Amino acid sequence: MSGLSCGIVGLPNVGKSSLFNALTANEAPSSNFPFCTIDPNVGNVEVLDTRLNELSEISNSKKIIHAAMLFVDIAGLVEGASKGEGLGNKFLANIRETDAILHVVRCFEDSNITHVSGDIDPVRDIEVINLELILADLQSVESMIPKVEKKAKGDRKLLETVAVLKRVLDHLNQNQPVRTLELNDKEKELLKPYPFLTEKQVLYVANVAEDALPSMENAYVQKVREYAEAEGSYVVTICAKIEEEIAQLSSEEQKEFIESVGLSESGLQRLVKASFEMLGLITFITTGEIETRAWTIPKGFTAQEAAGKIHTDIMKGFIRAEVVSFEDMIAYKGRVGAREKGKARSEGKEYIVKDGDVILFLHN
Repeated sequence: MSGLSCGIVGLPNVGKSSLFNALTANEAPSSNFPFCTIDPNVGNVEVLDTRLNELSEISNSKKIIHAAMLFVDIAGLVEGASKGEGLGNKFLANIRETDAILHVVRCFEDSNITHVSGDIDPVRDIEVINLELILADLQSVESMIPKVEKKAKGDRKLLETVAVLKRVLDHLNQNQPVRTLELNDKEKELLKPYPFLTEKQVLYVANVAEDALPSMENAYVQKVREYAEAEGSYVVTICAKIEEEIAQLSSEEQKEFIESVGLSESGLQRLVKASFEMLGLITFITTGEIETRAWTIPKGFTAQEAAGKIHTDIMKGFIRAEVVSFEDMIAYKGRVGAREKGKARSEGKEYIVKDGDVILFLHN
């Protein structure tokens, strides 16, 4: 989960490169991300969290480490990618390795920037890419079913898997992505060994022109919202051109510029936050003199599982976790003050971690 990644897709001339340039201009120091088949277009972006600054002041921390997210520029998606057109096969392999898809959609008119189809129609553009992913999944499931059926002759339990794969096949044949297929928990479990591209969550990034600021709404964006709502996906509106400009400024200048165009935060930060939300992620925090650090975990993680994010030894030797909410850390000026007011809770390994919990793990 540390190599959390979103693949950026989109047709040519939709603003994908501008967005990627903006993301990588603010690149966080790179960690060791397990991305093996990827070309160099990878950006590691910090998820800025003001809570860390406040805690580091109380703890006199030497450094602050924000959570980070990896963005991968997936090149080569054109009509026919599923048949190997463009960089088809490479592109599909790269998407397979990401946790989610950011789909950049053009929602602006500009006579100087030609559109591959000659006119602006965001829903058509979305469907071109979605169809390529559906076709790739169809190829996969069509080759899987006979193999699993063959194995099922010797292992009757696999018949249930065959049944679910056939449901996936029918759904894809209706031009529907796997993520919109209603599956119960058991069926989801059976599908785990068979990852599908269209099963991944999608965040549609509606790219607007500068004149759409600060509301960033127009008729094209509305169409994207309606499409996304129908399949239960997220939408974030940004102006990639402005984001590219913001990324070149110092943090002080960025703040001024963002306010001057009537926004409260950059589109990139909204994008990163929406990606976090979409993937069901939260952060817990550790703080001390050495560092104040955010750790990314899925919602629903127990204290013991969270300890494993820091080190497997802490997870194995887990005794208990001392938990203080971020608000109490600030109100009582640190862990000692929170303890005196009875606000430091001792939690066992089954405790479900909440976003913003400031945790001290006690272990053997």
